[in-house]
Amino acid sequence: MRLKDKVAIITGAGSGQGKEAAKLFAAQGARVIIAEWKEEHGKNVEQEIGEEGNNATFIQTDISNEENVKKLVEQVVHEEQRIDILFNNAGVGFSSRSKYQMASVLETPLEDWNQILSINLNGTYLMCKHILPIMIEQQSGSIVNNSSLNGILGVTGADAYTASKGGVVALSRVMAVDYGKHNIRVNCICPGAIDTPMIREVLDDPKIAKNYEAGPLGRVGKPEEVAQAALFLVSEEASYITGLVMPVDGGWSAV
Repeated sequence: MRLKDKVAIITGAGSGQGKEAAKLFAAQGARVIIAEWKEEHGKNVEQEIGEEGNNATFIQTDISNEENVKKLVEQVVHEEQRIDILFNNAGVGFSSRSKYQMASVLETPLEDWNQILSINLNGTYLMCKHILPIMIEQQSGSIVNNSSLNGILGVTGADAYTASKGGVVALSRVMAVDYGKHNIRVNCICPGAIDTPMIREVLDDPKIAKNYEAGPLGRVGKPEEVAQAALFLVSEEASYITGLVMPVDGGWSAV
């Protein structure tokens, strides 16, 4: 029970890495808030965690909308009186190719660029902006931001996504410096190819899948492996770790 009685907000917890983190954090004793835009997904995860005998509450949330974020935080504080953990996991990527152009700078429409950054980067900023005052008042808290291998390497083909995830890395570092004096730790995970709905369509292409499997461990990752990394960083086992940018990528960043 590494998170016993902790209150944890996880964005994008309706599927993939966020869902696995929600299940894992709840199993470790946390009271989990599922901040998810897709109502059906959020309710399903809430029900699944409840059936396992653990504690979770779904609150429909658009992290790119400041008023929506404020309402989420106000509700959680009203009901729980504190917020101990924030896992900024929500984001858009390759699974949104039908909606946003995933391409180079030259081929990305400005509207798509702004929309991708509004979710991936602005969403992280807004969640931190409204939760940090609670953590400062408590003089404790742990934030983990989910970036991407694209945030630390020059991965081509999705430049707006890459820019947004690079921004998450830089934001994580500066917040670690700014808020360490309040006993708030801020760390960042950079997953590589993880078998989630976000890239499953891409993995269905044998040529692309073979490329992903060419890393040192010879396979794509599993969402529960990212969840385990997040669990470590938010737990007391990582009490002297802040400002860390941790690849969870099967060794790709070492190549």
